[in-house]
Amino acid sequence: MSLDTMQNLSHWQERIELAAAFRWTARLNMHEAVANHFSLAVNADGSQFLINPNQAHFSRIRASELLELDANDPDVLNRPDAPDATAWGLHGSIHRRCPHARCVMHAHSIFSTVLASLADSRLPPIDQNTATFYNRVVIDDQFGGLAFEDEGERCAAMLTDPSKKVVVMGNHGVLVLGDSVGDAFNRLYYFERAAETYIRALQTGQPLRLIPPEIAEKTAKELEDYPGQAEAHLDAIRSILDHENSDYAT
Repeated sequence: MSLDTMQNLSHWQERIELAAAFRWTARLNMHEAVANHFSLAVNADGSQFLINPNQAHFSRIRASELLELDANDPDVLNRPDAPDATAWGLHGSIHRRCPHARCVMHAHSIFSTVLASLADSRLPPIDQNTATFYNRVVIDDQFGGLAFEDEGERCAAMLTDPSKKVVVMGNHGVLVLGDSVGDAFNRLYYFERAAETYIRALQTGQPLRLIPPEIAEKTAKELEDYPGQAEAHLDAIRSILDHENSDYAT
């Protein structure tokens, strides 16, 4: 495929950003090989979105390979290039029901999934990263099996509050929302870091030093208002990939 042909694909810049997020997720070993999915809404009501192709490894995904789907198209799974049925079930439902969910990232990253496997999946504020998510997480304890359409609709129904941008999917993994690729990936990255800190703290067997609620809320608000961090994070990732002559942007 020529450069001109690739750049004539719709939403080229968005495709490049999403492809970079896939590559870096694999680099950090937060992926699940050819499973898990990231999607990005590309129209005003969020119903049209980009998503990874079926059974593609995160470390190999290229911008030109991303599928563009319509959440309201009942024939999507009958297409020759149909997405994975669970990708359609979960991401299609969210983009159909939640216009504020511009970018949706679902992963089975290790520490987030450990957190999701605990009887109490709350993330207490014990450091700056965990405090970032104070009162901003939905905990789902009704795992219903693979995320086909019924399960996807059930999950989408939990995302009506735009202030809740992380779902700990009990016995499953984590799902994060963002206003952009950079915003969602930054949230996915820091939630995994926060979960790791908490799980490792539990492993010491020592009492936890909890941040007081008012300071946890203050910290979360300060980080929400911190300018430019998510964009700078994604720009740095792309710069590294470009320096390595990665083909993610092709």
